[in-house]
Amino acid sequence: MIITKIESQKNPDRVNIYIDGNFAFGILKEIELKYALHENMEIDQTFIEKVLLEEEKLKARNKALSLLSYRNRSTREIIDKLLKDGFEDPIIKDTINYLRDYNLIDDSQYAKSFMKDKVRLNKYGPNKIRLELYKKGIPKEMIEDALGEYPDEYHVAYDLAIKKMKTYKRDDQKVLYGKLGRFLEQKGFSYDCIRKVLKDILE
Repeated sequence: MIITKIESQKNPDRVNIYIDGNFAFGILKEIELKYALHENMEIDQTFIEKVLLEEEKLKARNKALSLLSYRNRSTREIIDKLLKDGFEDPIIKDTINYLRDYNLIDDSQYAKSFMKDKVRLNKYGPNKIRLELYKKGIPKEMIEDALGEYPDEYHVAYDLAIKKMKTYKRDDQKVLYGKLGRFLEQKGFSYDCIRKVLKDILE
């Protein structure tokens, strides 16, 4: 088999490869340069499969890097997105290894950063953070390690309750107790913490 033509696509980062006069496949220009592809180059099926495998690897890596350019993500989030986009397991595994090698994903650091952001921006309690991290595929031990750095739960819940109570100021104490309790529970605070906060504020 002979490469008879290499032409640029509308996307300047990609080229079309023609073999024996017929269109064969499109690849990233980066791969063309890596393998020094050129017209009149003799190739075989094994070489073609090698080139196409490299194409899939680069596409998956580029997709993962694009996802990470918007925000940090857990390993599970990257895997799920690549699966959804149709990449095979060996390609996904290669991509994850690549990201780890360059310290672009780290579930332990992700969990700690996520926890701090959710406390600062959303005033989430430990239970809700634990659930959210679980949904993102973070291992249990990493979740608990991250929550070990959670600030004082009582003070976070107390400050949040004081702020929220202003919207309930016309309610009687019994109604207020129920509303605040449900609100703090939805935010992810523990039963013992909620009980203490409500006692200190309302009793």
